[in-house]
Amino acid sequence: MTKMTLHKEGTTTIALTILFIFVLNALVQFFLPQYTWFRWLIYLLSAGLFGIVVQFFRKPYINPTTGDNLVICPADGKVVVIEETEETECLKDRRIQVSIFMSPLNVHINRNPISGVVKYFKYHPGKYLFAWNPKSSTENERTTVLVENRQGVPVLFRQIAGALARRIVWYVKEGDQVKQTEEFGFIKFGSRVDVFLPLGTKVNVKLGDTVKGGISVLAEFKNNK
Repeated sequence: MTKMTLHKEGTTTIALTILFIFVLNALVQFFLPQYTWFRWLIYLLSAGLFGIVVQFFRKPYINPTTGDNLVICPADGKVVVIEETEETECLKDRRIQVSIFMSPLNVHINRNPISGVVKYFKYHPGKYLFAWNPKSSTENERTTVLVENRQGVPVLFRQIAGALARRIVWYVKEGDQVKQTEEFGFIKFGSRVDVFLPLGTKVNVKLGDTVKGGISVLAEFKNNK
């Protein structure tokens, strides 16, 4: 059985959920004591709501995968994009884009795919299009992080909000030294993470694969000494 705890980002949401459930059940108990079936329905719905919110903010303990020549998956989810594209914000060159869709059922922690120095960071306010919409990468609320490893190889990754995800949290800034698989952020209630890799990088996943943040190997650098 996987050991887990609750993430710090869930503290306020879980507390508000407990307060809402307490007030709702107290009102039902006080005003509708004769409707036993209705009270039990509310109890069951309350338990379900609490369970859903708690699983949103679960933080499982992992045995991370690391390696200087490896790019580790930054999030739990499903691989929905693998393509060569133009990265226009920062690197302004051709890259291999790998995108991971995070459903509301996935762990929402985002982890550094490589170790290195944060060379670029920017937060973009924006829309809340569905994460599978191609325009979400450039029009939705998002953050862009560029990390360069000690061999000088840059990897850009981007948190993207979606129709349900209305808050992106990040823990990094330009100049920070970051460690592979440690947390760099959190997206509440799912959405998507894009990773932009140098051309020639060996991609170790395929479309439709289910991956684990901090564990699954997304790609391998070639001739990274």
